[in-house]
Amino acid sequence: MKSLYVYILECSDGSYYTGVTNNPDRRLAEHNEGIHKDSYTYSRRPVNIKYCVEFNDPELAISWEKRIKGWSHKKKKALIEDNWDELCALSKKYKIKSYKRTK
Repeated sequence: MKSLYVYILECSDGSYYTGVTNNPDRRLAEHNEGIHKDSYTYSRRPVNIKYCVEFNDPELAISWEKRIKGWSHKKKKALIEDNWDELCALSKKYKIKSYKRTK
């Protein structure tokens, strides 16, 4: 079974980009070469990989990528820094805010 990797890049402007690939080194080089002028990272080069995790199940990899893409900058930073207490706290704050908005 072929591995997939979910990765987070830190862009030169401090923003994060999340993606999925089967070859993180090649994909990082592609982002930094600026192959696609319409891509998010094109005008934010250079970029650096800050987080990368391997999956053997493609569905789980894609699901994890989509979940991370919906996160705030602070929450992504907590994941990158392996700060699980902060990650949990930010998740709880989001749930509370979401609940209050639906009333």
